[in-house]
Amino acid sequence: MENFGGKKECAYEKENGVGNGGGVEIKKKWCFKANESISAASGITIRGTLGMLMGSRNSNDKRETIPLGHGDPSAFPCFRTSLIAEDAIVESLRSSKFNSYSPSVGLQPARSAVAEYLSCDLPYKLSAEDVFLTVGCIQSIEIVLSVLARPGANILLPRPGFPIYESRATFSNLEIRHFDLLPEKGWEVDLDAVKSLADENTVAMVMINPGNPCGNVLSYVHLKKMAETAKMLGILIIADEVYGHLTFGSNSFIPMGTFGSIAPVLTMGSISKRWLVPGWRLGWITVNDPNGYLKDAKIVDSIIGYANITTDPATFIQAAVPKILKETPEDFFENTRSILRESAEIIYDELDEIDCIYCPHKPDGSMFVMVKIDTSLLEDIIDDIDFCTKLAKEESVIVLPGICVGLKNWLRITFAIEPSRLQDGLRRMKDFCQRHAKKL
Repeated sequence: MENFGGKKECAYEKENGVGNGGGVEIKKKWCFKANESISAASGITIRGTLGMLMGSRNSNDKRETIPLGHGDPSAFPCFRTSLIAEDAIVESLRSSKFNSYSPSVGLQPARSAVAEYLSCDLPYKLSAEDVFLTVGCIQSIEIVLSVLARPGANILLPRPGFPIYESRATFSNLEIRHFDLLPEKGWEVDLDAVKSLADENTVAMVMINPGNPCGNVLSYVHLKKMAETAKMLGILIIADEVYGHLTFGSNSFIPMGTFGSIAPVLTMGSISKRWLVPGWRLGWITVNDPNGYLKDAKIVDSIIGYANITTDPATFIQAAVPKILKETPEDFFENTRSILRESAEIIYDELDEIDCIYCPHKPDGSMFVMVKIDTSLLEDIIDDIDFCTKLAKEESVIVLPGICVGLKNWLRITFAIEPSRLQDGLRRMKDFCQRHAKKL
């Protein structure tokens, strides 16, 4: 800033002399500039990478594109939401009772319904005051990480993981420290690494169960060990359970809140994946903390405060939540699990026939699997991004490079797609790998 004639002005370029009077021409520099931390935080994104891969396809290839890179099952006819959910939305909308603003923390009946729904799996009861409704799980992540972002704080994130956590942590100036998930142990958390990474400035560790991107489901024993580790370190657990109950293997889904009496847990969930409606954008944060540690630390007050300065979910969707949660029949969920179970078998068996791809663990839950590619067996493939780019161009199959979720030369593949199309995509991938295999 420079001072001209007693007034503060933005910086100027001066031509034909000094000063801004006497007919002297002055060119003003604009005073605005983009917040560069947004670009730094965005980094490599799933959406950006998938968009790039879609643009890499050969326009002359008339075959159907097989999308194995996203996590939106609702794009396929076999994954349609329940009629109960649809009717609940229509009834809510046509009632004309929910066209106004809602409280910033959500409508009370919806909060109560979420509390009742989650309490069915817990050793204690949640109340409506323990639940805060959000615009999907993405906003839950935004709120929780913003609330925890005090100066000098760090957070422990899983590798591989969901990249939105890194983006939001970076944007909030939270230092990121990664602990590994162990493929040889069914993608369990490396708890020794967690202990070595944490210090007096560590505020939380993030866990995603059922796993995105790994498709794992953590056992009761391992989850309890995580809670005991968090207690020893004096940190809370952020439990991302957006894929809760989408399990079809040997391990049943155990909510992390089961161990809330050992260590405080902030659980994030939504109707997005279990009800197959990610576009409805209805999620929640729940406080699983029978001992009241989070309330004493003003975490709950801060969540309420943040809710007051951000947006909230559409009211007519909130109003439909009680009916959606209480009345959806079990056979709807079993149908979804059945399709995913079949697809998990297909993907594990088909990948086993591809020499350069190693699948360390058959998926037990969620909609994803992580597999490693051995580029030393391929003739002209540099890394996972190169693999996915050429696969899109040559076979019109879209797969997410592992670097997007933290593991270079791995792939994240979704199997939330019709089984016949999944088989088609995997066989195209096999053809691609055979075509690029090194000649002996």
